[in-house]
Amino acid sequence: MTNKELSKVFTLKRLRVFSIFWSLFIGIGAVAGSTMMFIEPTGKIWDMYLLLPGMQKLPFPDIFFQNFIFPGIALLLVNGITNFISFSLIYTKHRYAALSAMFCGIILMLWITVQFVIWPFNFMSGIYFVFGLLQAFTGYGYWKHTHSTDCKSTPSEKNKL
Repeated sequence: MTNKELSKVFTLKRLRVFSIFWSLFIGIGAVAGSTMMFIEPTGKIWDMYLLLPGMQKLPFPDIFFQNFIFPGIALLLVNGITNFISFSLIYTKHRYAALSAMFCGIILMLWITVQFVIWPFNFMSGIYFVFGLLQAFTGYGYWKHTHSTDCKSTPSEKNKL
């Protein structure tokens, strides 16, 4: 496929919809995960307590990794709030919307890479790495489409998308 054909397939509207999907999907998942950690900080109900020894190899284990409160806060801040901010930027068609979507995907991939360093590979982390990759590529496509010289639409036409 040529570049122009790809541009027709992945219209700006579709890229925005995909970016909205990824930011909400990952943001809601992060809020749900952090809520689980806040509800039961020991991790016994969710069978997450087996992950604590791996986290205790990180710096300052006596302060941050005796339970799941700090990891829950980190998850909420790093992947939850950032994705909701990205959703807000995409929804309002802010000039940094595409970049925010791309950066949220990169942030998720970095988060999962740290998990791969701490624990062995597991299916759930692997699939979330792919989600981050898809979010980053969608954000890149969105950015590329909004900054393309081939895109000749007027500002009022862009607002209709």
